[in-house]
Amino acid sequence: MPTDTSDTSATRTRAGAAATPAPGPARGDPRRFNVKGWLLWTAAFVSFPIAGIAAGLAVGRINDAIAALVGGLIAGAVIGFGQWLAARRLLGDPLAWIAATAAAMGIGLLAGAWAVGYGTSVGELALMGAITGVPVGAVQAFLLRDRVARSWAWAAAMPPLWALGWAVTTAAGIGVDRQYAVFGAFGAITFTALSGALLYRLRPATPAAPSPQHRPPTATA
Repeated sequence: MPTDTSDTSATRTRAGAAATPAPGPARGDPRRFNVKGWLLWTAAFVSFPIAGIAAGLAVGRINDAIAALVGGLIAGAVIGFGQWLAARRLLGDPLAWIAATAAAMGIGLLAGAWAVGYGTSVGELALMGAITGVPVGAVQAFLLRDRVARSWAWAAAMPPLWALGWAVTTAAGIGVDRQYAVFGAFGAITFTALSGALLYRLRPATPAAPSPQHRPPTATA
């Protein structure tokens, strides 16, 4: 007895259409800029003035090699912790991120402060910041290598961004002649806003799965 297959085919078509999502970017697409993540990273600017206060309480002015090394270690640990809190899902192991940032900043501040003779002019502080940013950017980029695309861009961006942070703080009229370990709130907001924009632009995109209508037909026996 013949049967009418039109209704069945239509049902399949309707079911298939219902099961197939509409074309367009998927919700939560990692290729989209993560505004929430950027805002959290920017909010972590508060770790910079806290880091400066902590280093200042521990070593006083950054006016010799020991103060620069120890002050950099302390400030780097505080900053690393703040960054990890803001982006812990992306940054991974907290111990690795915080320890690496602390060690790199200790070395970077030691080299940078020595290179400028512990001076505090805008040019000297910008150069000190750029030198500090070299090891910080290098170790953080190494830790990000499996987490973001083109992590080398992070390493390249840190020296100018650290220099900019000092330049903005100096231009804001902060008493930088007190020889702080790290720039203040104005420079920190600038630094975190720009570095956060870079960080969330570097996040790798997840390849989109081919839609059902573009899949090759399956061979049947």
